[in-house]
Amino acid sequence: MDYGKPVYLQGRGRGRGGNNTKKKSLDLLKPGKDDVMKVAQKTFEDVSAHHQRQVEKYLASQPCFDESDEEEDQTSLNEEKIFKTLIEKFSGKIGDDSNSTDSLGKTQGYLMNAMKSESNICLICIDMVKRNDPIWCCDGCYCMFHINCIQKWVRDGVYQQTVLSEENFPKRDIPWFCPKCRYEYKQSECPTKYTCFCGKETDPQFDPWLVPHSCGQTCEKHLKPDCGHTCLLLCHPGPCPPCPKMVSVKCYCGHSPPDVRRCSRRTWSCGQLCGQQLQCGHHKCLVPCHEGECPACPKTSFQKCLCGRQEIKQPCASPQWQCQQVCGEQLSCGHHICEKVCHAGQCGPCPRGGTRTCPCGKTGYDLPCTEDVSTCADTCDKMLECGVHQCLEHCHYGPCGTCRHMIVKTCRCGSKKKELPCFKEYLCETKCTKVKDCGKHNCKRKCCDGNCPPCEQQCNKSLGCRNHKCESRCHTGQCYPCPLTVEVKCNCGKTKLSVPCGREQITRPPRCNIPCLNSPDCHHEKRLKHRCHFNRCPPCKQVCNKLLDGCQHTCPVMCHTAVFRKQEEKVERIGPWQPKPEIKYGLVDFPCPPCQVPLPITCLGKHETSQVACCEVKPYNCGQECGRQLTCTNHTCSKSCHEIAAANSDRMDDGEDCSVCEEPCSKPRPPDCRHVCHLPCHPGNCPICVQMIRMRCHCKVTLLHVECNQWTTASIQVKDKLMSCSSQCPKSLSCGHKCHSLCHSGECPSPAKCTEKTKVKCPCKRKSKYYPCNEVKIGTAKLECDEKCKENKEKQLKAQEEAENLKKEDDHKKQQQELEAYQRKLHGRKRKPRKQTDFQETTSFCQKYGKYISLILCLLILVGAVAWANLS
Repeated sequence: MDYGKPVYLQGRGRGRGGNNTKKKSLDLLKPGKDDVMKVAQKTFEDVSAHHQRQVEKYLASQPCFDESDEEEDQTSLNEEKIFKTLIEKFSGKIGDDSNSTDSLGKTQGYLMNAMKSESNICLICIDMVKRNDPIWCCDGCYCMFHINCIQKWVRDGVYQQTVLSEENFPKRDIPWFCPKCRYEYKQSECPTKYTCFCGKETDPQFDPWLVPHSCGQTCEKHLKPDCGHTCLLLCHPGPCPPCPKMVSVKCYCGHSPPDVRRCSRRTWSCGQLCGQQLQCGHHKCLVPCHEGECPACPKTSFQKCLCGRQEIKQPCASPQWQCQQVCGEQLSCGHHICEKVCHAGQCGPCPRGGTRTCPCGKTGYDLPCTEDVSTCADTCDKMLECGVHQCLEHCHYGPCGTCRHMIVKTCRCGSKKKELPCFKEYLCETKCTKVKDCGKHNCKRKCCDGNCPPCEQQCNKSLGCRNHKCESRCHTGQCYPCPLTVEVKCNCGKTKLSVPCGREQITRPPRCNIPCLNSPDCHHEKRLKHRCHFNRCPPCKQVCNKLLDGCQHTCPVMCHTAVFRKQEEKVERIGPWQPKPEIKYGLVDFPCPPCQVPLPITCLGKHETSQVACCEVKPYNCGQECGRQLTCTNHTCSKSCHEIAAANSDRMDDGEDCSVCEEPCSKPRPPDCRHVCHLPCHPGNCPICVQMIRMRCHCKVTLLHVECNQWTTASIQVKDKLMSCSSQCPKSLSCGHKCHSLCHSGECPSPAKCTEKTKVKCPCKRKSKYYPCNEVKIGTAKLECDEKCKENKEKQLKAQEEAENLKKEDDHKKQQQELEAYQRKLHGRKRKPRKQTDFQETTSFCQKYGKYISLILCLLILVGAVAWANLS
């Protein structure tokens, strides 16, 4: 059969090449037919194996955990040297030999970022700021920008604002802002030249042994806050470090002698009590040496009000207070009193004295304070709230009313006019069609005066980072750069590099010198120390030390768990045209080799011991009889040498695999026990007999069940208690009452002791009383009738006699009525007797023979049905 062709090409026929073609194809496919095929296959495999070996050799020579190259190492070495030189020169100027970086403050971070190009990104063009690029630094956030980018930023921003405000503010000095921190600059402060950080040198040349963009000279900028000293650090980025000068200063309170301190930390507290006089004038400040003014006095005291009439207890910090009473003192005029609320000092002159005017202010009067000023006859003529018209009313007290003059008003947008009162504002309904300052949205405000309000919608344009949108209000021109920063971390995440948002994809991760924290793939707790990296960790070179299977020894070979190896599927190929199986790389666990430690081995019955390799340890049968004592302690195991499981090796006790004694127990039973031990032969005493004995209680009502062991070991008194059912005795005493004792043996107690209550009545049955049963039996409990009982008895006799008399009278009346009725019946008119007709019932034919006819019809129907069934 031809396996090299499809089914529709197999077989003979015209156009298929005949027998020769089929024979040749079969000869090529059969093994051993063509040597050329074998040579080609072998050559192909040899070349592939050679290439694979070369690739593995190259990969083995490249350490997977080291990502740094020579250029990076040299760069980091230069940065360390530059930073060390700066610290040495700064420490020499301030007189500090420790070369500590604590005095630099925030400047240290800016220095480190300035020496790394990958950490300096221009937020305008989102490109890297190289060490030899002309830059400009913001005075607010100290961020670096390309000088060309910042100049273009200023031109675009100022041009857009100038176009929008050209009509209303043609000569305004429009400011511009930093793209990152929005620090405001004047239009004249646009950068025109590239200077160093301190501003002393223009177009500084790049020096690999200096901080990029610096001149190498001392900064000499005035420090902030201004202390009178200048910066002693070499030309540097970022803010100047705190002032390192040493000055002699006193503490806040001035009690302690002067102390020599850094100028940046010149203020200090001695910790002693302040002791300065407080504003209340009575107490001193108890707060420890502090900055600024002393706090308010926390104590309280009795303080008088301003007028001195009342005195209350309140804080010393607020000694002045008012009592809310009217002064009431006589004024200098002698006619009026002071109407001011509690005040200090003199009351002052009378407010109604001197020259006064009328309400409109045109006429003056010199009247005594006891007379009121009247209004004049002139018009008011005060300016109304509109600021155009005057009040036309007569001179009057109180405020003037609203302006009622009718004028023609123009709306705010100037498109319509209407006559309205002066105090009303006229706004038309026309909507503004102008475009707002954003250049996109229409104003649409009713009756707009042309000064359209700024657009309040959000911009929502995509920023240059392509990750966020502009959150500012709608504006023209370019959006501000994304202010967010993203941290680029190493694999462990402890070494970080802050870059602007959008640069994290193209920024190389920082080099980390922290040891790798990846958990090992093998069974060891820790890896061999190596620094943080991104690729696969190097193979483990530690000793395996894994416990071998079946023993307590450890593997002495090098770690062979989770080995990174090539995994190739073994599939037979028909020819070289068939693709090779896919090669995969993965972690493979190799088994530990067999343990070769010699160990002593004992036979199954622990009779013999010999030395055997740990991997070949096997217990054996020595052929002797086991001879261990069985659990019954009466017999021994008769099996051949076998494995003893769960047995004590020091004693000859039997194990789980030893034979089991099957003989019954023959030990004597305890006295009075008639039961048999159901256990097989066992060690020690027989268990307690727990079978139940059935018996009747003392009262012969309840059937009791008692354990055999409990009954046989009990005394006479205990047995008497066991036979009691603890219920009330059902027997009755001779007096007729129930026995109140619990189930007991013997006879019930004497009736003379019965204390059951018995009801005793007097002879007339009116009075009754309860006595104990034993007193009734003896006869000591008797109840006699009293006078009332005798009266009741006489009344009852009289009532009976009256009732009998009434009954006799009623009977006599009934008999008389019956007699009269009988006489009327006898002597009354005779009536003719009624004729009585006899009716004779007759029965029909159906009533007589209906049952027989229905029975015959049923039989006929049944016979017909059977006949029809037979025919069908």
